[in-house]
Amino acid sequence: MNKFNVWSLSSFVISFIVIIPILTVSVSFFEETSNYYKILKDTFLLEYIFNSVALLIGVLIFTFLMGTGSAYLVSFYNFPGSNFFKWTLILSFAVPPYIYAYSLTAFFENYGTAYTILKNIFGDANYNSHIPKFDGMVGAILSISFSLFAYVYILTRASFLYQSQNLIDLGRNLGFSKFKVFLRIILPSARPAIIAGLSLVAMETLAEFGAVEFFSINTLTTGIYNSWITFDDLAFANQISFFLLLFIFALFFLENLSRKKAKYHSNMKGGFKRKEKHDLSGGSAILAFTFCFVIFFMSFLFPLSQMFYWTLKFTDNLFELKIYQLLWNTLYLVFLSFFALIILSFVSNYGNRVSKSKFLNSLTTLSISGYAIPGVILAVAFITFIAWLDNSIIKAMGFTSVKKIFFGSILGLIIVYFIRFYSLACNGIKSGYEKINISVDENAYLLGYSKLKTFAKIHVPYLKNSILFVGILISLEIIRELPITLILRPFNFETFATTAYIYASEDLLEAAAAPSLFLILIASFFILLSSKYILRDNDE
Repeated sequence: MNKFNVWSLSSFVISFIVIIPILTVSVSFFEETSNYYKILKDTFLLEYIFNSVALLIGVLIFTFLMGTGSAYLVSFYNFPGSNFFKWTLILSFAVPPYIYAYSLTAFFENYGTAYTILKNIFGDANYNSHIPKFDGMVGAILSISFSLFAYVYILTRASFLYQSQNLIDLGRNLGFSKFKVFLRIILPSARPAIIAGLSLVAMETLAEFGAVEFFSINTLTTGIYNSWITFDDLAFANQISFFLLLFIFALFFLENLSRKKAKYHSNMKGGFKRKEKHDLSGGSAILAFTFCFVIFFMSFLFPLSQMFYWTLKFTDNLFELKIYQLLWNTLYLVFLSFFALIILSFVSNYGNRVSKSKFLNSLTTLSISGYAIPGVILAVAFITFIAWLDNSIIKAMGFTSVKKIFFGSILGLIIVYFIRFYSLACNGIKSGYEKINISVDENAYLLGYSKLKTFAKIHVPYLKNSILFVGILISLEIIRELPITLILRPFNFETFATTAYIYASEDLLEAAAAPSLFLILIASFFILLSSKYILRDNDE
């Protein structure tokens, strides 16, 4: 079979387009910067780095404790509400960190919701001095942790489900207590999954823009945004992006390494014995229920109820909100991105399948790293590349400038969405393709099917569940995405995410409640649709 054909060529072109931002950031690193670089280097650069590291460490600790603890309880024990929490703990994904930040501030600020509750119960008093304030670094850590801990929960729970009872019984026969069994046997066995989850949390934390900007925390991500927007120094924005990119790629490599070495089965000669769930009662059941309920309440019910309360309290903001227009804009971006990502991911995967080229597979592996790149970096890299293309090639050839086609347009927005979320679509389709034996293709060729007919008549129908799952994940991500949409959207084109951000940036948190509420509800709908895939198990 020829390795070079239209399919493999298409796969190469798609993968190359996706890695252009990486190349752009790398090349732009050597460009000359303005005086802003010297000013920042002598003043706030170390603060940016320190804050990014401190934020990362704090979030990793919190997400590890919440994600691993809740996964352990719902996987190994039966207690009141255990089956309910198994499903609802993933709803934290519906609350982006920046919306959680709005809720946290709204509740605990002076004369906020907490003050109103205390006043209605106990009467007038100076409660503000006793209400804790969660702002700055603490607020950012809590907001990001409660929003992202589900990464650790989902992957760790999947690992716990396939641990052998043999190992647990062996530990108990050696006299280990339940805590020691957890610490010495269960936790080390799930280490690859935990590291994978924490790596995803780390990448999302370093990429976070909305929450840290709201709490006025200077991180590398906000440094990139300020370098470009405030000081008009695109070259220095790319230099900061390059350093952040190196760190994120290190985490991306760690996540892939841990996933490749992951083992969720036992090699014991006695065979695999499905683990047993134990019933909890009394104080143990109450503690388990309380732990899971507090996480569920704080990660989902708390921000949902705060946004709902303010939406009802300030109904004028709700009536002034152009709900249908925002919903249409959001779904419009979802559908366009979905079709672009699904079709091109199919083409790329099928090209790799028919070419069997190691180079093409390596290029595809590099291209799917786009998900690890912060949206701010992708937006800056895209603008840098188009500006270079326009000035160096398009105008030099005598053609009209193409900047207007890509800047502040739906096309530019969809292209950067495609680069950002190509990893989700490509990996989702790839996992489905791995279940189709290559002999199926060979038999189809023997029956006279062309590659196109094999693709359309056999592969696409077989992978319809993969298409559905990928589509849900893409929809969820685009609904929540803020920096890319904020930077590249057309003039006067708003989504629920950008509308909430604009109100919050103007210190109008009451007005930000309504779009935030709709965003949470829509995202929750997509999460519940995907839950049967995300929480698929065979333990019940």
